[in-house]
Amino acid sequence: MKKEKQKSVARDWAEALVVAFVIAMIIRAFVLQAYRIPSSSMEDTLLKGDHILATKYNYGLTIPFTTRKIWGEESVPDRGDIVIFTFPGNHAMDFVKRVIGLPGDTIEVVDKKVYINGEPYKCPYEKYTDPFILTKGQGKVRDNFGPVVVDPGHCFVMGDNRDQSYDSRFWGQVPVLNIKGKAFIIYFSWDTDKPWIRFTRMGQVVR
Repeated sequence: MKKEKQKSVARDWAEALVVAFVIAMIIRAFVLQAYRIPSSSMEDTLLKGDHILATKYNYGLTIPFTTRKIWGEESVPDRGDIVIFTFPGNHAMDFVKRVIGLPGDTIEVVDKKVYINGEPYKCPYEKYTDPFILTKGQGKVRDNFGPVVVDPGHCFVMGDNRDQSYDSRFWGQVPVLNIKGKAFIIYFSWDTDKPWIRFTRMGQVVR
């Protein structure tokens, strides 16, 4: 009788763990996913060592491990959204950047200043750390780029830390189908230089 009771308890625990695992996988696939910020390209909005949750349903639902969508194929982010996407140059990598240009927009950068459709575009979160303007070599697109027209079904993205960001100026536009989610909240932050936990950043909504 005692053995049967022990088996019953063990089976209940096993079933509960399986159910919890399935629910966690569903949430990760379709609702929320955690990401770690590995670089300074989005400072000061997102710091190196921030851990964020991203919502995965804002631009439709993507079949896990693919860029195919169950629904929302025509969904396009809003300008200013911070998105997580599969890097077009290497599908094993995820990038985090801010959407600057939408399909049909003309994007140009002149001496670090961003222009959209011929009008200056000032993002309140942008940051510059290098006073010099690059005019030669491969890196010149950092400060002088375009004009280019954003293709249908694509976005033009940039990091908030404009002088330290490897983004659409260098490698091109992001297919909307590559976008996996929208940055939502910082749930943990680890200062890699101290090292120490940055408690004040935890719980901040990403804007």
